[in-house]
Amino acid sequence: MDDRPLDDSIMETGTAGPAHPHDPAHPAHPANPTDSANSAAFPRQFARTRRFSLGVPRHFTVSPDGRRVLFVRTGSGTDPVGRLWQYEDGAERVLADPALLVGDTAESLPEEERLRRERARERSTGVVSYAADDAARLVAFALSGALWAVRTDGGAPFPVPAAGPVIDPRPSPDGRSIAYVSGRSLHVVTPDGEDRQLARAEGPEVSYGLAEYVAAESMGRLRGYWWAPDSRRLLVARVDTSRVARRYLADPADPARPPRTIRYPSAGTANADVTVHLVALDGTRVEVVWDRTAYEYLTEAGWDAHGPFLAVQSRDQRTVRLLAVDPATGATEVRHERTDPAWVELIPGTPARTASGAWVLPEDDGGTRYLAVGGRRVTPEGLQLRTVVGVEGERVLFTASEDPLETHVWCHEPGRGNRRLSRGPGRFTGTGRGGTVVVEGQNPHGDEVGVVRDGRPATPLTSLAETPAITPRPVFLTLGERELRAALYLPSWHREGAGRLPVLLDPYGGPGIQTVGRARDWFTCVSQWFAEQGFAVLVADGRGTPGRGPAWEKAVHGDQLGPALEDQVDAVRAAAARYRDLDLSRVAIRGWSFGGFLAAAAVLHRPDVFHAAVAGAPPTDQRLYDTHWKERFLGHPEERPDAYVRSSLAGHGHLLTRPLLLVHGLADDNVAAAHTLRFSAELLAAGRPHSVLPLPGATHMPADDAVNEQLLHFQRDFLRDALSAVGV
Repeated sequence: MDDRPLDDSIMETGTAGPAHPHDPAHPAHPANPTDSANSAAFPRQFARTRRFSLGVPRHFTVSPDGRRVLFVRTGSGTDPVGRLWQYEDGAERVLADPALLVGDTAESLPEEERLRRERARERSTGVVSYAADDAARLVAFALSGALWAVRTDGGAPFPVPAAGPVIDPRPSPDGRSIAYVSGRSLHVVTPDGEDRQLARAEGPEVSYGLAEYVAAESMGRLRGYWWAPDSRRLLVARVDTSRVARRYLADPADPARPPRTIRYPSAGTANADVTVHLVALDGTRVEVVWDRTAYEYLTEAGWDAHGPFLAVQSRDQRTVRLLAVDPATGATEVRHERTDPAWVELIPGTPARTASGAWVLPEDDGGTRYLAVGGRRVTPEGLQLRTVVGVEGERVLFTASEDPLETHVWCHEPGRGNRRLSRGPGRFTGTGRGGTVVVEGQNPHGDEVGVVRDGRPATPLTSLAETPAITPRPVFLTLGERELRAALYLPSWHREGAGRLPVLLDPYGGPGIQTVGRARDWFTCVSQWFAEQGFAVLVADGRGTPGRGPAWEKAVHGDQLGPALEDQVDAVRAAAARYRDLDLSRVAIRGWSFGGFLAAAAVLHRPDVFHAAVAGAPPTDQRLYDTHWKERFLGHPEERPDAYVRSSLAGHGHLLTRPLLLVHGLADDNVAAAHTLRFSAELLAAGRPHSVLPLPGATHMPADDAVNEQLLHFQRDFLRDALSAVGV
């Protein structure tokens, strides 16, 4: 427990109410009857709005002159059907409405497309994605597997004949052709229907133009082909999964339904064999050659005015090489190499290249992740690069954090340095071209989407999202000697000294996600809802979470459990030392995915601190998780078996002495239900009582509105009952 003076160990700020809500000079938040009353309506609203994602403009494309912006938006905050829109001269107009094109908007998707949407965490239907030519004049999209196109300068959307159900259609830069994948084969079709098969899958385990599982799930690469700027050839990934282990996902609630077979490379097993080919429109091809034995991961690829390129990574993930590809022979030349003794972090949007040919890359050094252009760092120490979102000419658009609680859009331009484009607190990203930047994200009050043209004030795009029935009221804290960033949510009706509150920790706490920030996102609303149910809710981002630099992220190398759990313990103790109404004799923890793993680990290993837990979709045995994600942090299980034992719940079930609820979707193909079922069997064999809530048909992100609504109630009731029995 941190025993330093409080003034040294805790700093506070607040976005809703006074900075010191329990000091006599700063009275507590006034009671908000509306928030308290609306808490009853929140779970249903949370579910039917798909976590408040519906109705928000997204997926932006800016035309070369910056005058037009394409985007997707559903019809309302509860309508899941996406439409394609265009913004021009201050006005928005719909380009494609699925209800007018196909009538019944109920979807029948190819299996590959369903999986692709699952990897992208897609929650809507209809037009969920699209691609445009270089001029943003021809747009292609898929509806229920059918190929559609629309011209943005007028006219109705029109169907384009295709060889079969379509996945990932993309127009050529000149707008004369549309490439797509069907039946795992790559095709090109003209808008009037002349179709050519460019690369045919040689067998059921082979595909052309699609990302393999670990690329989509763990690298962030969702695509498998790239057009050449002259529209005459494509760079195409070929994936052969024949050596990847099979998994069979069955639905016990529907025993007549055959199991679904997927290829899943769990830690230590074989990955898919990925090759890359230069494919011409006449079907001739040249294979790209690199040392695939040493660098088996294709992390990124592209083709710009300077030629095609690849980024490849070693199996141990300690080296990433940037390769220039000879478009005539397929030979490659190493242009840059990044190494790291833990792992090389993959930064979205990199590698990229400016018009002059300067490479745009991340560069890690100690506590800072820099942006480097042409081999020179262009960002200062302490500004943490998050993503590169665009390169136009010599200008680089990127996101970065000066403060871990915020993420902003920045522009680097030679001669002008770095300029921050997003204004006010929040977490933002952007898309830019032709002097226009679309800034999107969340501020403390909700979603914010604006079009910034030539530096003028942003023109907002219309958001149809519903306003949450709950208003988050976080008090931001910096806790303990590691200065953990945390947010405390108290009931709106609570008065200092009126009674002690049970504590609920509500973390994710793992790689890739921050849940503490000056932005109203869905998880901040959920934390406040639990607070309105009578809990003091504490959320803390510990070691391993992003936004605080490479050293902070990589503090979990070799041990994904110890540092993460220690930080949650330190956070709750430091918060309770300041807020005396936090009752440390009644502490619960809940979480999903890594957060679920962390919650279950808390009651296993620290029952002196945590008295009950809800663990949703927890990865209980790290050896069952995929190669690229898990070996990044723990190494190869044959080389580092101790790291997997140390970071797994499996094998430690006998330690359970506190109430534990395990929740898992039985159709989860990311964290398989086997994680929970095997761990439950271990607990039963050890004589450790626990509860299991199976969700038939649910994936890693349950889609059923009724399930998502009732899950909140079920967790609340379980935690209330468990904490009420503490000490009995």
